[in-house]
Amino acid sequence: MTRAARETFQTIRDLIRFGVTTFNEAKVAYGHGTDNAYDEAVYLTLSTLSLPLDKLEPFLDARLTAAEINSLIQVFERRVANRLPAPYLTHEAWHLGYRFYVDERVIIPRSFIGELLAERLAPWVADPDAEINVLDLCTGSGAIAIQAAHAFPNARIDAIDLSMDALKVAARNVADYGLSERIRLIQSDLFSQLSRERYDLILSNPPYVNADSMQRLPPEFQHEPSMALAGGKDGMDLVRKILRGARTHLNRGGQLVLEIGHERRNFEAAFPEMAVTWLSTSAGDDAVLHIAQDRLP
Repeated sequence: MTRAARETFQTIRDLIRFGVTTFNEAKVAYGHGTDNAYDEAVYLTLSTLSLPLDKLEPFLDARLTAAEINSLIQVFERRVANRLPAPYLTHEAWHLGYRFYVDERVIIPRSFIGELLAERLAPWVADPDAEINVLDLCTGSGAIAIQAAHAFPNARIDAIDLSMDALKVAARNVADYGLSERIRLIQSDLFSQLSRERYDLILSNPPYVNADSMQRLPPEFQHEPSMALAGGKDGMDLVRKILRGARTHLNRGGQLVLEIGHERRNFEAAFPEMAVTWLSTSAGDDAVLHIAQDRLP
């Protein structure tokens, strides 16, 4: 963009309009906190200018300095040229009112399990204030573990991931929420580093994207760690391992809550005899399932 073109911008309103046009013309992909060009431009503008994310109106006609205009244009250009998801540009992700630090070592939090935790997993958890043991498999940024800690204030939580890089990000988020004494981070290939630990509740948003879908992911999603997304040919590689090991690590009456995204058809093909309950979320009734301990293999 030429200097003369930059000088035509004066206000936040001008820059948001420019951002919307830029994103629409570039046909960027969304799904990491926003689903349209306007919300994306507003978020990046407010975040870059260190303004409150919930207060756009008072600032719309505020005049910007040349340095602020240049900073915003650079952010918009990086978003388009590199197809980086917005949270990787700002190093923060917002999910259901929670703020998490993120970078390219972890996928950006968006699990539908968070919606169920906001309701304290009712009616499946009879007493959410009881002292329970919770396991978060494939914790990534630690988002589910942190949300579970708030849903169940007396729970002790183990959060597991194979990636040490992901666990470093999770440690930062756990510390930010002051939960280091309640959430234990463990590097493990699923259950491999657990000996006789048993839990009342296992939560997992594992890699489940099937191989064909992985090939068709927009560039924005390809910036996320593939090991946190790819679930093998039918998306069920990690799911199979979780279902084989979960019963051993659940107390009597324990429960598994498992997210599989858009893979219900592949799940039912892989496990035709398994009795599960599909839970309702904003994604519909087939993205998250519940299995009681005594129904696990």
